[in-house]
Amino acid sequence: MIERIVKRDGRLVPFDREKIVFAIYRAAVAMGGRDRETAERVAADVVAMLEKRGSAATDPTVEEVQDIVEKCLIERGHARTAKAYIVYRYEHALKRKGRDSLTYSRENVPFRKLWEALSWAVDHDCATTAELTARFAAGPGALIAAAEEFYEDEIDSAFAKIEERLSDIKILIVSGPSASGKTTTTLKIRERLAGRGFEIVPLTVDNYFYNLEEHPRDSHGDYDFETPQAIDLGMVNAHLRDLLAGKTVEVPFYDFKKGKRSGSSGRVSLGKKGIVLVDSLHGLFEQMTAGIPESAKFKLYIETLAQLKDSDGRFLRWSDVRLMRRMVRDLQFRNYDPRHTILHWHYVRRAELRHIVSRLMQAHAVVNSSLAYELPFLKARLEESFARFAEEFRGDADVEDAQERAERVRALFAEIPACGDDALVPRTSLLREFIGGSEYAY
Repeated sequence: MIERIVKRDGRLVPFDREKIVFAIYRAAVAMGGRDRETAERVAADVVAMLEKRGSAATDPTVEEVQDIVEKCLIERGHARTAKAYIVYRYEHALKRKGRDSLTYSRENVPFRKLWEALSWAVDHDCATTAELTARFAAGPGALIAAAEEFYEDEIDSAFAKIEERLSDIKILIVSGPSASGKTTTTLKIRERLAGRGFEIVPLTVDNYFYNLEEHPRDSHGDYDFETPQAIDLGMVNAHLRDLLAGKTVEVPFYDFKKGKRSGSSGRVSLGKKGIVLVDSLHGLFEQMTAGIPESAKFKLYIETLAQLKDSDGRFLRWSDVRLMRRMVRDLQFRNYDPRHTILHWHYVRRAELRHIVSRLMQAHAVVNSSLAYELPFLKARLEESFARFAEEFRGDADVEDAQERAERVRALFAEIPACGDDALVPRTSLLREFIGGSEYAY
């Protein structure tokens, strides 16, 4: 019986067969498969091979286990799953070496948007944590007003590009990583479209999720439901094609409390001046809108392109801003403890880098949803949590990603003030999507 495994840093940790099952099943799901029993059988083969190997007297290494997983998958006829597993393994090797991902590189970064954001921050004296602190000390009202105006200008600029093609557009795709502000941005675009006499027909992609029990589940009991394969892409695509063909479709209903899809959420159809709205993390994933002419689509991408430096000259990470937003929103509206959100975030980031950020350059327009004043409001809600996580996770290799993020955000919070006066935030602000109190209905 194998009881221990050697980590890459030489540490001995308990051997967990379920981690092998999870890795195999996750790779299968990435290729469209959902047979957990097969993943269990392959994992059993892996364990059997480990126990029979020539060096059975010693504890196996992580690399040795992964080599055998690849071998078992290929020998058992699961070549496509083996490919997904090999790519995932190679991505992690690149990350450990500090090299660019296979799917995300500097070519995906919208440098013009970054320059505009940095120029704005410099002009408004909020390009550093020290400047941000000074602006709040003097009263944040002017900064809040200016930041809100910047965001509205971003939407106006994107909408101008939509207007140029209104006669052709039948599907408006709003994509972007988690907590980037897609919902509020979509509502503001809808207002502008309604003002031109167009009707938005939302196709709520969340209703097309597979049942939660069909997603990979790790040894901590957490489900990986962040990938595009968590959605019934075939059904979404079929319904989009039917709508554009003038048919009426019945949209399924997904009960998030039960984690199951059941019943119907209603029937929808597309009028002469109707535009289907696809608001989804994975809206740019090709299979979702396959077979639909590109000329009928407008692709809008949302990201928090913050340009703020700390006292050491390091730029604020966009993903950290979105993590904070999601933690606040999850607690406010979904009753998820911040601890659950930060521990789940590594799944979010892996899916973003592979399936979302890598498609950024396909977008017809990019909206910068960063708000220069939001961090003090997020700090007021999360400072204690990040301080606690930084201590709790220290030294635990299984939550290394969460520990690094907790340490980084705690250090950032030490350089900026906290602000708990929500009355300063406009009721139409994107920040209200996360802290609550918006005049929009989400």
